[in-house]
Amino acid sequence: MTSLLSPEITTADELTDRCDRCSAAAKLVVSLASGGELAFCGHHANRHREDIVRVAGRIVLEEGFEWAGK
Repeated sequence: MTSLLSPEITTADELTDRCDRCSAAAKLVVSLASGGELAFCGHHANRHREDIVRVAGRIVLEEGFEWAGK
């Protein structure tokens, strides 16, 4: 049986990671439910919001970032 749970979403004052897709400053870091982490800039976080929510165990947003997946 598959359960649909929302990932835990928290905020951080500042993220120091770089986007794994384009190396811009990360605005969102996702801890994958299957293990590991990925960082996304604002553009890529919003572009891939549906996939992020589907695979995330935990999401950390930089304070002030308006994420479309929230």
